[in-house]
Amino acid sequence: MAGAIIENMSTRKLCIVGGILLVFQVIAFLVGGLIAPSPTTAVAYTSAKCIDVRKNHHKTKWLMPWGLKQCDKLKDFDEAVSRQIEANDIVFAVHIPLPNKEMSPWFQFMLFIMQLDIAFKMDNDLKENAEITMDVSLAYRDDESDDWEEIAHAIEIRKLKCTFGSPKTLESEGRHYDCDFLPFMEIGSVAHKYYLVNIRLPVNERKGINVGIGEIKDIRLVGIHQNGGFTKVWFAMKTFLTPSILIIMVWYWRRITLMTRAPVLLEKVIFALGISMTFINIPVEWFSIGFDWTWMLLFGDIRQGIFYAMLLSFWIIFCGEHMMDQNERNRLSGYWKQVGPIAVGSFCLFIFDMCERGVQLKNPFYSIWTTEVGTELAMAFIIVAGICLCLYFLFLCFMVFQVFRNISGKQSSLPAMSKVRRLHYEGLIFRFKFLMLITLACAAMTVIFFIVSQVTEGHWKWGDITIQLNSAFFTGIYGMWNLYVFALMFLYAPSHKNYGEDQSNGDLGVSSGEELQLTTTITHVDGPTEVYKLARKEAQE
Repeated sequence: MAGAIIENMSTRKLCIVGGILLVFQVIAFLVGGLIAPSPTTAVAYTSAKCIDVRKNHHKTKWLMPWGLKQCDKLKDFDEAVSRQIEANDIVFAVHIPLPNKEMSPWFQFMLFIMQLDIAFKMDNDLKENAEITMDVSLAYRDDESDDWEEIAHAIEIRKLKCTFGSPKTLESEGRHYDCDFLPFMEIGSVAHKYYLVNIRLPVNERKGINVGIGEIKDIRLVGIHQNGGFTKVWFAMKTFLTPSILIIMVWYWRRITLMTRAPVLLEKVIFALGISMTFINIPVEWFSIGFDWTWMLLFGDIRQGIFYAMLLSFWIIFCGEHMMDQNERNRLSGYWKQVGPIAVGSFCLFIFDMCERGVQLKNPFYSIWTTEVGTELAMAFIIVAGICLCLYFLFLCFMVFQVFRNISGKQSSLPAMSKVRRLHYEGLIFRFKFLMLITLACAAMTVIFFIVSQVTEGHWKWGDITIQLNSAFFTGIYGMWNLYVFALMFLYAPSHKNYGEDQSNGDLGVSSGEELQLTTTITHVDGPTEVYKLARKEAQE
């Protein structure tokens, strides 16, 4: 009777904890959907065609498209022909942001893509696999009266991928090609108020530079940056969640150190998962408001990579600790076949990120996709990572199937046990299945919300209420994985209770005043747990 009462209390506590976590999950989605604005904003810029007839002054002369010291501009290239201005004397200038606006550190990053307006002409046709060479410069200033300070200067080459929907005849002259967007620039911080981009298209017929690229009419840029309002909500969530995970981590590890045995592998992995989650949560982004830290995007990618690698490793080890035999369990080396693909895949994605964003720390105009070698290298890393991911999920699905088959087989042994022990084992099995269900739900919600955010317009409008779906996706999924890690450490903290063998009086072998915890299936004081023993016995049979 006492065992049934305690087990019912345990189940009731599990339901209460689940309900509380569900409430926080809903709040996380509502914070993004109702309070935060859209995560990013896209701004279109059209370059001004400035005249720079001076030679060899590219690094000391900055041409402004508007303002007090604006350049001498051309309306179109027909004017350039009439004024006998050569292509090498034309500079495409873009001021960021638009007039009467300022950039802000709260924008966090700037990503720019380029669109070329290329007209068809019989005597200046666009060649197949044409490449455009650009002499690009980027500068900044924080006051309209200050001089421009150079940030970067580079010679960049981009491949043109354009199609022409009409026959190439005289009647079609003047019509524009349909060209793909080109990657142009990415900066990991927005530390200054004003930015200036100067683009030159040097022509050298002898070397074949910018020959056969058609008649370029205009250069347009689309700038994408994070919204300041979303940044503040995101920072606030990080600031709130950091101490929450830290507190549960301290409590969890204290429970482990109070045990009379050394920590087992699964307990160490759960603690490592908490550390990786805390690594993501720590709001170092606050410093980016006052410092020009262009490496924050790369640092964020590394933090996420560490967390997801730990999460995938945890799933493997959690399943494995419920199905492996005594010699293989509780040792990380026993999982090298499953954890190996995670390590290889993570390393490939890290190298890819270093080849892209690592180089952009010095040259923000660089893109690994602009050359054939770079594209093949990037695709090789992504394909290898994809293969490793597929192998991982095959291993994981097989292990989950094995665990559920073993546990289902054990349930036939439960009726032969005493009532107290049977209830205890049923509770442990229930908690294992409960965790697997929550894991699947978290993964499914991540995929579902990602798809919804991609196929919808970004927001839903119900009467006077506007819900930002993209913001809800970011804050909701971020909060969800924090709650997942929190629940893991809370529900699977080791218990100080020790269940003896079958007891004639039907009572639990715990002292009065001790409280039953929702423990992991392998954290008893001495040796492997009962559920593990049952799993091993069934597997051997």
